[in-house]
Amino acid sequence: MLLQPVLILELLLAGVGAGLLSGLLGIGGAMVLVPVLTFVLGHTGTPPEYTVKMAVATSLATIMFTSASSVRAHHRRGAVRWDIARVLAPGIVLGSLAGAQVAVALPSKALGILFAVFIAFSATQMLLNRKPQASRTIPRPAATFGVGLVIGLLSAIVGAGGAFISVPFMTWCNVKIHEAVGTSAALGFPIALAGTAGYIWAGRALPQAPPGSIGYIFVPGLVIIALASMTLAPLGARIAHGMEIQPLKRIFAVVLYCISAYFLLR
Repeated sequence: MLLQPVLILELLLAGVGAGLLSGLLGIGGAMVLVPVLTFVLGHTGTPPEYTVKMAVATSLATIMFTSASSVRAHHRRGAVRWDIARVLAPGIVLGSLAGAQVAVALPSKALGILFAVFIAFSATQMLLNRKPQASRTIPRPAATFGVGLVIGLLSAIVGAGGAFISVPFMTWCNVKIHEAVGTSAALGFPIALAGTAGYIWAGRALPQAPPGSIGYIFVPGLVIIALASMTLAPLGARIAHGMEIQPLKRIFAVVLYCISAYFLLR
């Protein structure tokens, strides 16, 4: 499938934004990618009932590449808690596989509304900056597995890397913010891998599938965004370790509220 130059430019800019956000805030960039991909797919002749679902699926697939790039930068700085990641990962994989099937079964309008609620929730989490109790720690493995299941399920439904739950969860358990961001980046890979497999399986017999797609994955968009995001994610990680990111979170939260309003009005 050939894309118009302006659409390629939009995908590149979205990939740059997603890469920076992944490294800087530990988020997979779905709040940037899904609106852009929805717009691009709408201009490629994709049936309207597929656009949001394909945007969510493709956004999730890009996180495999963004996460891999971002986590290397965080790991070099000792900011990944692999002990936590290992306990959360099994539940995350199962939840992501199930979440893809749930998202495909939802009507497109309902999925769009759910995405709007997700980014409004993410914005609120950024603004609140609550302080945890000093005695609180990561719960026992069985409970942490359950948390991973919820993270994977919701992340696959909205096409996100899970940081909107995993970072608040870890900071709530007194994990340092930079370690929470780094660990969230590591968790983005199993979320994206399992969710992508789920979306490919769910769309294996998709009628009227757009050219260049595999299941619900829009491959041209995936390639362009992945290249851009992998290039910029390490830069975001370097910036995150050298600055106070709370003021940036407040600014980005306002942008997220605007995107949420756009999806609801749409």
